[in-house]
Amino acid sequence: MKKRALISVFYKENILEFSEFLRKHDYEILSTGGTYRYLQENGVPVIEVSEVTKMQEMLDGRVKTLHPAIHGGILAIRDKEEHMSCIQKLGIHTIDMVVVNLYPFFEKVQSEISFEEKVEFIDIGGPTMLRSAAKSFQDVVVISDPKDYEIVKEDISTFGEVSYEHRKRFAGKVFNLTSAYDAAISNFLLEEEFPRYFSASYEKKMDLRYGENPHQKAAYYVSTTENGAMKDFIQHQGKELSFNNLRDMDVAWKVVQEFEEEIACCGLKHSTPCGVAIGKTVEEAFEKAYSCDPTSIFGGIVSFNQEVNEKTAEELSKIFLEIIIAPSYTKGALEVLSRKKNLRVIACHQKPRDQRNLVKVDGGLLVQEEDRINLENLEVVTKKAPTEEEKKDLLFGMKVVKHVKSNAIVVVKNQMALGIGTGEVNRIWATQQAIERAGEGVVLASDAFFPFRDVVDCCAEHHIQAIIQPGGSLRDQESIDACNEHGISMIFTGVRHFKH
Repeated sequence: MKKRALISVFYKENILEFSEFLRKHDYEILSTGGTYRYLQENGVPVIEVSEVTKMQEMLDGRVKTLHPAIHGGILAIRDKEEHMSCIQKLGIHTIDMVVVNLYPFFEKVQSEISFEEKVEFIDIGGPTMLRSAAKSFQDVVVISDPKDYEIVKEDISTFGEVSYEHRKRFAGKVFNLTSAYDAAISNFLLEEEFPRYFSASYEKKMDLRYGENPHQKAAYYVSTTENGAMKDFIQHQGKELSFNNLRDMDVAWKVVQEFEEEIACCGLKHSTPCGVAIGKTVEEAFEKAYSCDPTSIFGGIVSFNQEVNEKTAEELSKIFLEIIIAPSYTKGALEVLSRKKNLRVIACHQKPRDQRNLVKVDGGLLVQEEDRINLENLEVVTKKAPTEEEKKDLLFGMKVVKHVKSNAIVVVKNQMALGIGTGEVNRIWATQQAIERAGEGVVLASDAFFPFRDVVDCCAEHHIQAIIQPGGSLRDQESIDACNEHGISMIFTGVRHFKH
């Protein structure tokens, strides 16, 4: 009995050459719809699936291969006499190879087309054939990735058949693909924040040099269904990105995007801001951010929420940086930065879009909403109210402290994060660190409430004039009383911003 290959592909790249190869190696080719016409028009002898099923395509092509004559030919176990006798009686020919790639749902679900149009890009026949063939991998070669055509050709040319190891691997790739495909469809239709089963659809974009440390392997995956800042960036120059680079880029970009109307710059090291500032120009914003902590920014990342010009690029070139990230760069700026060959220059066009935050634990996955800052319900809880300038600094500090690891304290003056206390196991140590690093400051922002009045007392010793914090402690009144004693104003936001 002649071998048969069923070919039905949306993406036609290299399929003509592959089909001709199969014909030369004595395969009959079955096909459907556009693939059938494409092969026929290019001189490849091909049998239309309808000739096998004795049924015409129907329902606008929704039903083509969903037929026992197709799936019986795929699923029959070749060394099981009962199976072979069954399909023989029914006149069903075995199918020995299935070559299918799917309707582009991943791409279309991200496009601006209507909901109804997106539904029509949900492939049914393709995944069904792939799953059938993958289950029968011991007898059937299943190809879902055009990159595997060459492997198949090499095996057949060398051994006369595709090796067991490759058939098994191809089957695994099918279920890897269909699980992501189904996850994308599920998320599209459910529109639930926390469905019963958590499913995500991501595609590998690149292998990374290593993970957080050189002994850890790593790769970078991007969503197949959602756009995002760290998915669609452009790298103008520099070394390949690492695991730590991408994490740091994500945080640095999110910090400057907190400021929609102002010109903002963020210096960042090890996923923690080390200097943040607002300026009248991009250059001024950088100079102020740099002056917050000129030590820590060495070897770090600098991000901007406005285009980088040549003058700013000249200043950036004076220090050692790993990455610069901004919405765009002038031609002159790119020319200046190109002198530093290893410097990674990133253009990012998307605002942060993540709706969920994922944290892996051993044996589980924590899923939560992204932390959206809310500065709409501010309450002055002290006798003294902050001045307008102090209030600007307080709001600035709250936007920054949200991105600092808890316990987090930020000391601000003139919309500069002069002192950042981060990652301490108690709030007073974080406060002392931030104040010490600031040297001088006007206001202080905290990511969570004060459990004791010691933070306020420390602020008073160092001439802090105003405080912003969520409130919510059983001892809030003690901190309020302390502020009133010291003549410090304090605002409650009502919203905590832990970042572990």
